[in-house]
Amino acid sequence: MYWINQDKTLVLKIRKSDKRRVLQPYLQHIHTVFDEFDGRKRELKLYMNVVDDQKGRWRSVPFTHPSTFETTAMESDLKIKVKSDLESFLRAKQYYHKLGRVWKRSYLLYGPSGTGKSSFVAAVANFLSYDVYDIDLTKVSDDSDLKFLLLQTTAKSVVVIEDLDRYLSEKSTAVSSSGILNFMDGILSSSCGEERVMVYTMNGKDHVDPAILRPGRIDVHIHFPLCDFTAFKTLANSYLGLKDHKLFPQVEEIFQNGSSLSPAEIGELMIANRGSPSRALKSVINALQTEGDGKGGRCGRKAVEESGEPSGVFCTEGANAVKEFKKLYGLFRVKSNRKSPSFNLDNDLKSGL
Repeated sequence: MYWINQDKTLVLKIRKSDKRRVLQPYLQHIHTVFDEFDGRKRELKLYMNVVDDQKGRWRSVPFTHPSTFETTAMESDLKIKVKSDLESFLRAKQYYHKLGRVWKRSYLLYGPSGTGKSSFVAAVANFLSYDVYDIDLTKVSDDSDLKFLLLQTTAKSVVVIEDLDRYLSEKSTAVSSSGILNFMDGILSSSCGEERVMVYTMNGKDHVDPAILRPGRIDVHIHFPLCDFTAFKTLANSYLGLKDHKLFPQVEEIFQNGSSLSPAEIGELMIANRGSPSRALKSVINALQTEGDGKGGRCGRKAVEESGEPSGVFCTEGANAVKEFKKLYGLFRVKSNRKSPSFNLDNDLKSGL
């Protein structure tokens, strides 16, 4: 293999015997680099569905949300693994097709309001340089209309349905449960869902039909608990520029005693008192002492279900929760040598149990 420079043109010549070994990986590398470059220079858009009219079903505005994984209040090891999973997804087109699977990835984000689920979606979009399609199910007329909305989304996009559990709990809705299931992994989704990241948010998943949560429809489960001390330090660094402070031990002790607030509530206190870091921390301490009810789930070790699908990750809420989750789907560990495009958290599962 060698280069020839003629009139500012580079010509790559490869021996015929090296064509398969060298040319195909090289062209794939060029394609990947071009996609990354193209993604960095494109202006991202946020699309919102509207009631059907002559101008189409989607309206767009520039997507300028500044959220990144660095500013997201989440355990650092979980951030690393999510980013690794997304990077693996970007490189896995041929692998997915080899398996006969649609090249898409689906995430379930669940936890109380104000815990950073929407900011996480924005961080994913910025990390991938993907557009965002935010589907409001209250503006969808029926199952067919939901399919039509998916049909009009484009590749390189994050498709979001927020508060899915609340919508499913309503007795009278335009879109049926079967319509949701078909949207998630039906024939249409398989035909036009390439190069997309699907994100569903819920306040809780305990009362959701297990058929919706099963592997294949949801690849990755991520729990967003109320704020703990680790998340608090991330917020203090982002909002106040503090990596340490003499009041930190007092804050940590309050968290250890069970009190907690949402990251949004703590963030607002820091914004309101950003001129004085000490005053901001004291306001957080007072709020934790007076309003923290100690009911927020703590974000524990991450776990993986081995189901023959690309593996998923979620924050455990205790050993019993993991056992019940595994019992629900019959996802007991099996011996397998198959490789998955995403990360393996088996060690975390063992240590968490």
